[in-house]
Amino acid sequence: MRVLVTGADGFVGRALVRRLLDDGRTVWGAVRPGATPGIDAFTAEERAAAQWLPLELTDPTSARECFDRPLDAVVHLAGVASGMEALGDPGYAWTVNAAGTARVVDALAHRHRRDGSDPVVLVVSTAEVYGRGTATPRRETDVPAPCSPYGASKFGAEVAALEAWRRHGLRVVIARPFPHTGPGQDPRFVVPAFAQRLAFAKRIGAPVVKVGNLEPVREVLHVQDVVDAYARLLTKGRAGEVYNVAGGKGISLESLLFRMAGMLDLRPIPEADPDLIRPSDIPHLVGDAAKLHAVTGWSPRIPLDVTLRQVLDAAAH
Repeated sequence: MRVLVTGADGFVGRALVRRLLDDGRTVWGAVRPGATPGIDAFTAEERAAAQWLPLELTDPTSARECFDRPLDAVVHLAGVASGMEALGDPGYAWTVNAAGTARVVDALAHRHRRDGSDPVVLVVSTAEVYGRGTATPRRETDVPAPCSPYGASKFGAEVAALEAWRRHGLRVVIARPFPHTGPGQDPRFVVPAFAQRLAFAKRIGAPVVKVGNLEPVREVLHVQDVVDAYARLLTKGRAGEVYNVAGGKGISLESLLFRMAGMLDLRPIPEADPDLIRPSDIPHLVGDAAKLHAVTGWSPRIPLDVTLRQVLDAAAH
């Protein structure tokens, strides 16, 4: 299978490229022009095993050139991934996430019309499209009601991709991953942020740890489990369908903080920092992945404590 991964140098992209290479796939990694630091995160052997392409989502010509090659599958990961970044410039988030996805599927549709190319197109969205909802596991049949620029722009990406499926027959599959983490994730995200602050508090002996809102309940999946779901969807996902990637178990951010602190033998005093509070926090975001399990047999395998320990170990080095 020949697979092109956009955003291949990002946190999830790196994990997926490694997984696909391990599976014996032929992999193209599409990255923003000049994205050397991201590519440098791969080993020399990994860099040599994949083929690297420039992709600028704001440029239609760049998209056409990137996808003008024989492909069996595309995983579209590239985009604005930080809720805070999207909140800072909602227009840019829409340009990259929604309009950028429209350019990706348009480029693939152009090749589909020209020579019959028919790759599976896995568009990675987010569970945040569900919005606030209720304190029950979200299902794919729930009506999306995003309450942040990030969630809204990713739902726009879904709409653009599924429109291309209806109009052109592209084999579009949508994945809605719930929160996930692992070593190497940017500290703008909650688990590595906790790990970084706790590691610093332990190092200097500080009792206080700055936090945002600790009331929300979240899932915490390991990135390796998430990319396993993506790899399975490439061969078993059904065109035009949406799949939650979720474990179905939630934990409050307060419990998460103290669970991680306990692993470091710390008893921190949380102190609310207004700069860390998101005005669009979703109180409860846990998913039901029965649909994904039924189609692919997927379920998460890595325990939460293993995931947290790996992130803590990474923060200590």
